[in-house]
Amino acid sequence: MSRVVDILQSLVRLPSVNPDGAPDSPHAGERRVAEWTADFLHGLGAEAVLEEVLPGRPNVFGHFAGGGQAGRPKPRVLLAPHTDTVDVEGMTVDPFGAEVRDGRLYGRGACDTKGTMAAMLAALEELGAERLAGLGSAVSFVGLIGEETGQHGSRHLARNHGTEYAFALVGEPTSCGIVHTHKGCSWLTLETRGVACHGSTPERGRSAILEMVPVVIALSAGLTARFGSGEFDHPVLGAPTMNIGTIRGGTRPNIVPGRCEIELDIRETPALHRHGVRRVLDEWAEAARLTGAVTIRGGSSCAPLDTPADDPYVQKLAALGAPLIGAPWFCDAAWLAAEGGIPSVAAGPGSIAQAHTADEFIEVADLEEGVRFYRRFLESL
Repeated sequence: MSRVVDILQSLVRLPSVNPDGAPDSPHAGERRVAEWTADFLHGLGAEAVLEEVLPGRPNVFGHFAGGGQAGRPKPRVLLAPHTDTVDVEGMTVDPFGAEVRDGRLYGRGACDTKGTMAAMLAALEELGAERLAGLGSAVSFVGLIGEETGQHGSRHLARNHGTEYAFALVGEPTSCGIVHTHKGCSWLTLETRGVACHGSTPERGRSAILEMVPVVIALSAGLTARFGSGEFDHPVLGAPTMNIGTIRGGTRPNIVPGRCEIELDIRETPALHRHGVRRVLDEWAEAARLTGAVTIRGGSSCAPLDTPADDPYVQKLAALGAPLIGAPWFCDAAWLAAEGGIPSVAAGPGSIAQAHTADEFIEVADLEEGVRFYRRFLESL
């Protein structure tokens, strides 16, 4: 088997479930993967650094010498996969077995994103510290914590190191397409209130669930229609979308519910983000005459990514024959760009269709192609 398979097997066999998404998991935390990666990078001649982001959860950096003239350092390029995975509950393959079968390597993170991480590390190993130092740009690697929930690693890097990098190539399974733009995401909670009373005399109360019915209908009609109007369309990403993901109300069948809430997932285009998702919801509530009937609360959000296609590093990637594409999901690239000011894209081997699945895998042939892809990009610097 190829070297990149060995590297990926080592990574998959080290559990690193995101503790924010699975706080009770015995497999939670990224430290073991970070420590293994630091040792690997040190062995390649990089300055390896563990930087604590949250207790027991470090980003891992590997900085390769960049050469350059005194007072004129080379621009530094960042390779940035994430080290965490989603939970392993319900998996139908051994999540940490890293079994290779029928040309596929199975396990949690094999696709998202330990596969891209292994391909990046293998490409760095193939080139070696001396050749990396001779490139036109200096090179760093970072394994980011917390991408699957919270994006703590990329946000910490953006706040503390954004000015240090000229470009970031984030590792995500894109079949090596160059995701230079992707939608953002906002989660919002809408709540209605009623008057609780005994279920045998419902006329004495007011059902918060029934109060929510016109809210859902109005969302389904009014907000969806506005998103489909073309007002916020993007030439690559298309229109924004909305999903009503959860609904909760009441406590028992024999009590008229005093409270009901729904949670929305809105995928933002850059135009919608500039206008403001909360502003759109307020405008919708006013138009639907529901301002006094529903309370809107903002939740977690991630800005869209919109790195120009003519960025010189994006053009180097495109020159490799990789297509420039958009995506409906979001990733660490958005935080690096929005908060850190680092022009960023996401690209790597594997298919997003395999991410988070019960039998997560990556094709070995795709993994090996990923090594060639990253190596050719580095050689172009």
